[in-house]
Amino acid sequence: MTVNPLLADWTTPFELPPFGDIEPRDFDEAFEKAMAEARVEINGIASQTAEPTFENTITALEASGKQLSKVARTFFNLTGAHTNSDLQKIERDVAPKLAKHSSDTLLNADLYKRIAALWDQRESLGLGDEETKVLERYQKMFQRAGAGLGEADKTRMAEISQRLAVLGTGFSQNVLKDESDYQLVLESAEDRAGLPDFLLTSAAEAARERGLDGKHVITLSRSSIEPFLQFSTNRRLREEAFKAWASRGENGGETDNRNIIQETLALRAEKARLLGFENFAAFKLDDTMAKTPGNVRDLLTRVWEPAVAQARAEEAALADMAQSGGENHPIEAWDWRFYSEKVRKAEHDLDETELKPYLQLDKVIEAAFDTAGRLFGLSFKELHDLPVYHPDVRTFEVLDRNGNHVGLFLGDYFARSSKRSGAWMSAFQSQHRLDGDVPPIIVNVMNFSKGAPGEATLLTFDDARTLFHEFGHGLHGLLSNVTYPMISGTSVARDFVELPSQLYEHWLSEPEVLSKYAVHYKTGEPMPEELLTKLLAAANFNQGFATVEYTASALIDLELHLLERPEDLDISAFEARELGKLGMPKAITMRHRIPHFQHVFSGDGYSAGYYSYMWSEVMDADAFDAFKEAGDIFDPETAEKLLTHIYSAGGRPDPEETYIAFRGRAPKIDALLEKRGFAA
Repeated sequence: MTVNPLLADWTTPFELPPFGDIEPRDFDEAFEKAMAEARVEINGIASQTAEPTFENTITALEASGKQLSKVARTFFNLTGAHTNSDLQKIERDVAPKLAKHSSDTLLNADLYKRIAALWDQRESLGLGDEETKVLERYQKMFQRAGAGLGEADKTRMAEISQRLAVLGTGFSQNVLKDESDYQLVLESAEDRAGLPDFLLTSAAEAARERGLDGKHVITLSRSSIEPFLQFSTNRRLREEAFKAWASRGENGGETDNRNIIQETLALRAEKARLLGFENFAAFKLDDTMAKTPGNVRDLLTRVWEPAVAQARAEEAALADMAQSGGENHPIEAWDWRFYSEKVRKAEHDLDETELKPYLQLDKVIEAAFDTAGRLFGLSFKELHDLPVYHPDVRTFEVLDRNGNHVGLFLGDYFARSSKRSGAWMSAFQSQHRLDGDVPPIIVNVMNFSKGAPGEATLLTFDDARTLFHEFGHGLHGLLSNVTYPMISGTSVARDFVELPSQLYEHWLSEPEVLSKYAVHYKTGEPMPEELLTKLLAAANFNQGFATVEYTASALIDLELHLLERPEDLDISAFEARELGKLGMPKAITMRHRIPHFQHVFSGDGYSAGYYSYMWSEVMDADAFDAFKEAGDIFDPETAEKLLTHIYSAGGRPDPEETYIAFRGRAPKIDALLEKRGFAA
């Protein structure tokens, strides 16, 4: 009888999942058995007759469900990065089962009594800082799940959780289907007019992957669609492609997400009311640095007003550029990137086609690794022939300055139809010391357009920034140094989690890094100093546009979750009405329109929380100034404080306190406004 590879002991190097042995059907049995095993463990903890102690309750909970964690991490990393119809069916089936398993734990009255008793006695238990924080997290987690409610309300909370899991899965799969089904085939020279060689190369590769050898295909991957909108002189095709991109999840039929969103919002609002909150935003923000919707709105509004003013000035410049070329039409959303590229060329003598030959994927990866080496003493050794879930995935052993194993880093860089859009960091294994040193296995997933076979993959500067951003998250996981899984790595407040990633982006823009790693993919020559100077001088070009498209998404997310009764909401009408109230420029769309806003509706990770990128940016802009003030962007003393207080601390310290411990004071918004080119 064959043993299910997901349930067997993994003898693979570094205990990676044995991807080559796993079939989709293995997950059905693995989830069923792993959930049953975890349920026995949890019920055993809850039904103990011994008085509750930190060890027999909290530590025991932290140690439970190991098999389920292994199965779930493997499964959900696959469904995000390399899915198929079999995995998607299992995902739809297992989502409510996992939600029920979670509810059965979090609403277990006996278990909650033990946790609440420990919380009440916390001052007399002699706990260390980590133990105190872990106990606090358990107390909050159970309370926010409804453990303190009456039986009827607990039953309803469980029903809501299960239904939300189904809806989030459906939302994500619908967006992926809309993205993977779309392809703009460029048949003629007119279709390809204006496109630079790098984009034609990646479009030919996308066509080859879709069985259209000899043709060119533009996909809805951001690294394909954005440069098409930037360079195509065929305005009709720009409009067609943009509308397909903007209407994901809103096309009618089985992949339309509007009913899913309406039901999701109604259930979230009901959940918040059951827990005593006025609305879901108030509930969600109660457990963050921001604390209240008012604080979030204050931050976003302070940035919104100068951003809109700047965007309107940018739009006027685009219109002037269009008219100078004999085009008298108003600037539409599908025109912005095209004319913006022309204005940048005129104002800064800089265009993307000049930059890309100097931004090779492999060299940008090297730059990210070298920066980590100079800051934290890490080195990265590429390993081959390890089990991976796709041939494109690269694996690196991470070593400390003494050559000791820190963890494993996986890089999955290329777009494909089996991968959801965007870029993210995840973990196959999180660092902890609960039962010996468990090293992390971290993965970064991107969606870059792949170069032709044997050719270098070239990035835009935004692509390179995305790589540094996600690697910052990766370092947050790799450098974690805690005992308990509950507070490992990125398990921090949602509006703090973007600090390590956004801070890391700053090093990419430093001449000390660019001058070494921005080298021509054919000649190996470094980027000319003149071009480097132009690139840095143009850092805030089009910043009004970038800030408006992001901030509009964050404000709409907040408004959606302030609704107390969203049952009858018309999603499209709401979006148009709210953007009208804000004074959204017509030629700019939200970075994520509601029907495909996966941060918010593919689960509730960033629900009422998309603002957190900007909340963290207040800190990251201010934090990088600490290195500038030290006179060295790799200053050892500042880097050591950054490691101690931010990258290795996980969720152990209070976010505000640990930032102050690093910086010596609270962050100032002035640094953010200056970074984005807005007057303080």
